[in-house]
Amino acid sequence: MLTLFTNRYQEFVPAQGVPVRITLGAPRFRLPYQLTYSVRELAPRREYFTKSLAEFTTAYRADLDRLGAARIASLLKEIARKEGDHRLVLLCFEDLSDAKLWCHRRIFAAWWKDVTGDAVRELAPMAGQYEQGTLM
Repeated sequence: MLTLFTNRYQEFVPAQGVPVRITLGAPRFRLPYQLTYSVRELAPRREYFTKSLAEFTTAYRADLDRLGAARIASLLKEIARKEGDHRLVLLCFEDLSDAKLWCHRRIFAAWWKDVTGDAVRELAPMAGQYEQGTLM
């Protein structure tokens, strides 16, 4: 069994599950928890950051399609097995309570739901396009 959530580094608390980094870079600020795991395959490529949301989404989802749900599930299940906890929280930086911001963690969540049928709930506050469901 695997239960996925998303959150930002600054909002995560250990009671939520196992923190998993899905960003290219690690946080440069001190975390009040241990960040042991990283799934670099879920981080978007650097060249996507200059693109519009639509272009970013198309390119990132194409990467996820190439990687495939089975491979992603295998990587995530290995972390869950090591930790003895089926709850994994995929982390990045963006504050989605700001309606002007968007994030690859929610693009991943929408893709995962489309491909597997399993919802990935955000644990931090969300506003704007996320509340309206346009990226979820």
